Amino acid sequence: MKKFLLLTIGFEQPTDEIMAEWMKWFESIQEQIVQQVGLQNGKLVLREGVSDLKMDADALTGYLVITAKDMDEALEIAKKCPMITSTKVYEMMENE
Repeated sequence: MKKFLLLTIGFEQPTDEIMAEWMKWFESIQEQIVQQVGLQNGKLVLREGVSDLKMDADALTGYLVITAKDMDEALEIAKKCPMITSTKVYEMMENE
């Protein structure tokens, strides 16, 4: 099995319905989750200084590391995510 990084993009104040959909999705892929992390209070660092990142439709809100046999399987998992804006999928390089 290969490892894939799923980046969840977009924030919306969670309702009970949104949370129920997320929990249902997490339960459906529980055996494939290696790591799951939610993100908040982000900062943007530029040469000119540091600024707060807004929790909006463009916010990076979390990531998951999952196992899948190939990119196609990882994409099928991502398509079922109850995303707010989008989910980005990357194949992780293996450490040797």
